[in-house]
Amino acid sequence: MIRKLKNIYHRVRALFAQIYFGFPARHFKVIGITGTDGKTTTAFFLYNILLKAGFKVALISTIEARFGDKVVDVGLHVTNPDEWHLPKLLKRIANEGMEYVILEVTSHGIDQGRIWGINFDVAGLTNITPEHLDYHKTFENYKNTKLKFLNSAKKSFKTDEIPDELISGIKVKLPGGYNRLNAKLAAAIAKHLGVSDEKIKEGIESLEFIPGRMQIVYDKGFKVIVDFAHTPNGLEKALTEARKMVSEGGRVISVFGSAGERDFKKRPKMGEIAGWLADLVVITAEDPRSEDVNAISMQIASGVERSGKKREKDYFVINDRKEAIEFAITKLAKKGDVVIITGKGHEKSMNYGKGEIPWSDVSTATSASSKVGS
Repeated sequence: MIRKLKNIYHRVRALFAQIYFGFPARHFKVIGITGTDGKTTTAFFLYNILLKAGFKVALISTIEARFGDKVVDVGLHVTNPDEWHLPKLLKRIANEGMEYVILEVTSHGIDQGRIWGINFDVAGLTNITPEHLDYHKTFENYKNTKLKFLNSAKKSFKTDEIPDELISGIKVKLPGGYNRLNAKLAAAIAKHLGVSDEKIKEGIESLEFIPGRMQIVYDKGFKVIVDFAHTPNGLEKALTEARKMVSEGGRVISVFGSAGERDFKKRPKMGEIAGWLADLVVITAEDPRSEDVNAISMQIASGVERSGKKREKDYFVINDRKEAIEFAITKLAKKGDVVIITGKGHEKSMNYGKGEIPWSDVSTATSASSKVGS
């Protein structure tokens, strides 16, 4: 009942916002990208393709909004800006003369009405794996929310229904085989919008970096990587890719946690994934919010131990994220290793239950790396 009342509130607020800002989305074609993992990368691929093709296009992603020469912060820990700020931002984009908008869309954004009043010309689905079950309660509810959005668009695309041949002659420079899937979805949407194969190729091949997505922050003897992976599926893919990047005799060192007040069922599963795919695991905080960070860590540790790893030998619990990152980089890492820090990626804040405080995995990892050998 409380959730229903909150959603009514969100929708009423969305109605007033759309009226106040003049239903700005009617000024352009809107492309929505949804899915459990890969939304941001797919959105960036598509944005880059459309820019190369000369489209007047804007991007609203988890990381930031881009339109013209402007880059705008979209807020903390959100993919969809709320139902007031989204139309406000779309109004700015309309005033800049944009004709296309690429918008990342989450299940929360769909269910809570944050995207109410926006008609989507195209929708793309990256994948669906269990996530946000604290909110949706069942995987079926979560999946149906995504599919409901997909079916609401005039035209929709699913990654697993697009032939691989679409980008068979294209080199994807972002690391990870899964990024070929993201590029494939972007290519299919671009082709639908009339973009030539030449410009699709140019757009995909020229994208070499996305903040907080398999971002290499140190590479002198061993590598340090920051990635946003915060789901079991995402962590599995990130660690699998990290394994490919170790030098002979090198190890994968995984540093991660799990968010508080979110789906607790995924914590042991992520621990088990890390236990199997990494050589060493450092469990730490990741936005514990009002939950006891040590209790979260112990839930993760129960999964790590199922893989056969032993505490203080194969895995460590360091609840202070700064200390955990520094420990992994300055105490554990050796020549040939890959230290991969996941869960926060591009984010600029951490939540310990008393609001947001400044935080950056990239800055922390970079600072720790500077101490190596000093």
